Amino acid sequence: MKNNYLENISFENINYTLSHLVPGDYEQCLFKNCDFSNTDLSEIRFTDCEFNACNLSMANLTKTAFRNIKFVDCKMLGLLFESCNEFGLSFQFENCTLNHASFYGTKIRKTKFKSTQLHGVDFTTSDLSYAVFDDCDLSGSTFEKTILEHADFRTAIHYSIDPEINYLTKAKFSIFGIPGLLDKYDIVIDITN
Repeated sequence: MKNNYLENISFENINYTLSHLVPGDYEQCLFKNCDFSNTDLSEIRFTDCEFNACNLSMANLTKTAFRNIKFVDCKMLGLLFESCNEFGLSFQFENCTLNHASFYGTKIRKTKFKSTQLHGVDFTTSDLSYAVFDDCDLSGSTFEKTILEHADFRTAIHYSIDPEINYLTKAKFSIFGIPGLLDKYDIVIDITN
């Protein structure tokens, strides 16, 4: 890969399904209204960048580096984040559609998910310590042997987390989220009284 370095540049309204993103290092760049769907982003390094209103669905993330990245209003279906370069892997998501993604085995402590749809997402064996799921919909997402210590689910909905097979020390839940912790027992919990 040619070692291109691009810093503090805005890329707007570009369809990368037609013209590929130049491989290299991108630092403090803004990508706005760009289409990366089904593109190859492998081995590209993004540091302190923001993706705003972009479509990254089904992009190839093999050895892609995401370091301190912000995704806002993005469509991100079917992404395999476990394929990313794990060194410095850190990002936050706001108002994104992140359905059917996989974070299998990733260490993404302190990740913030805000007003994001996370249907059918695989968090198996991930480290999500101190993560925040603020106003997120986790329908059908998988938590198994997941480290959720100090994670905040107080405003999240539709999650199903088995306390017997996950690490939940000091995790935060609202009273309305208790059914998501006990649903494997097939009991009825009345929270109206």
